[in-house]
Amino acid sequence: MSGISSFEDASETGQIPGMGPIVFAVAAAALAGLLFGYDTGVASGIQGYLQTYFHLSNTQLGFAIACLELGAVPGAMFAGTLADRFGRKKLLIVCAVLFAVSGVLSAIPQSLLQLVLARIIGGVAIGASSMVAPVYIAEISPERHRGRLGSLFQLGIVIGIAVVYWVNYFILNAGNHINAVHHVAGMNWNQTMGWRWMLGSETLPALVFLVMILAVPESPRWLVINNQEPRGRNILTRFIGSAGADREIKAVKEMAAQEEGRFSELFTPRYSLPLTIALFLAVFSQFSGINSIIYYAPRVFEAAGMKTTNAFGSTALVGMVNLAFTFIAVGFVDKAGRKLLLAIGTAIQVVALASVGLIFAFANRVPATTMVHGHAVHSMVVHFSHGQVLILITSILTFIAAFAMAMGPMPWIIISEIFPARIRGRAASVGILTLWVAIYVVAQTFPMLKHSVGLTVTYFIYSGCSLISFLFVLLVLPETKGKTLEQIEAYWHHRHENKMAQK
Repeated sequence: MSGISSFEDASETGQIPGMGPIVFAVAAAALAGLLFGYDTGVASGIQGYLQTYFHLSNTQLGFAIACLELGAVPGAMFAGTLADRFGRKKLLIVCAVLFAVSGVLSAIPQSLLQLVLARIIGGVAIGASSMVAPVYIAEISPERHRGRLGSLFQLGIVIGIAVVYWVNYFILNAGNHINAVHHVAGMNWNQTMGWRWMLGSETLPALVFLVMILAVPESPRWLVINNQEPRGRNILTRFIGSAGADREIKAVKEMAAQEEGRFSELFTPRYSLPLTIALFLAVFSQFSGINSIIYYAPRVFEAAGMKTTNAFGSTALVGMVNLAFTFIAVGFVDKAGRKLLLAIGTAIQVVALASVGLIFAFANRVPATTMVHGHAVHSMVVHFSHGQVLILITSILTFIAAFAMAMGPMPWIIISEIFPARIRGRAASVGILTLWVAIYVVAQTFPMLKHSVGLTVTYFIYSGCSLISFLFVLLVLPETKGKTLEQIEAYWHHRHENKMAQK
């Protein structure tokens, strides 16, 4: 395969080359996370203009934004089987191509259907890459650094979100400048062209992802399991030296020999707990309401009385906080462990989300009149004082910080490491598929909840879900830091054997 020769054709010196080749391969795979974040975060900038340009209802707007997940669900559903059969690298190459195609097609639609189809293509790439990239990273990372390297996928996501927030902000200001200079009656450049530039800008990072993924090797664990030991050995030797390669291959073979590799094995009592953990983290990481902020942050801030430009600026600040606190996860996940960071993060989420709900509960309502299709529509509009706006922004940023250091990266890491090697791809796809279904539910329902029950009740619901997550982490979740993938698999085996012996 293209790119492998640079790793495989080198002579074996027996010396350990250091972390450079591993870090490069992880960084390349983590670019899938950046495109994931880019594709989801861009929605915060386009939605208002899409609603006006295509004359969408709130339900239609929710679908236009959430249709990304309609592609992500089948992408995640089939990616595991494809990754187990054809390899991790080949599937990531396909994903890179789909990202680029989606970026181009999203910039030129003449109808809502064309836009939806373009975003579904991007969704397929996101769903597939969000399953295979963390698995690839887990399989090439030494156990001492697997948590830290695994969290780089989430770091990629938040970098993508932060970058696209600023891209949206600059395009918005450029559009405002164009409108001010040309003074075309009834013309709003952002409504006709700006959102197209926001969506199309994804093409550039997609091409970078494609070039980098072509230059990395296949997962050596996958190669060993699939009867390609010489290639796997050469890659491992380049990564961890000859002695390390011997130990790794022996461990992989011993564990693989104990497993039949059937997908149905995932649903046996032996793996009931890891499956429960994967599904729970997938669902409740999203039921915290994170995408109500990532997708709809400008609308939340506008609901607090901010002007559009200020709302976009505050949204960009959300992206920067998300990025900054993800570095905490990167730095501490292998020291503090998954469980402690999750416990702290979910506890903070409970308080921060409840605070957001309370701010909207105590906000002043003032009468307002707007013109819709030539008719005056009277309504009550939320009006925040300056102090309430500061509390709202602080609460949202606190929630983002807590999510970024815990519930954001940990599900990707844990789901990619807790399943047995021969079914890891397919097993991880079940967790990631569930995660994307949960993302779709939140993205589709938030505009409807905002309209029907209000933001107070909506954020109280999200706070309650975070409380459930906190209790699950404390009572159910085991710690996996510092363990090899084979040791984690052996843990489930011994746990099941002990339970059977007690019966």
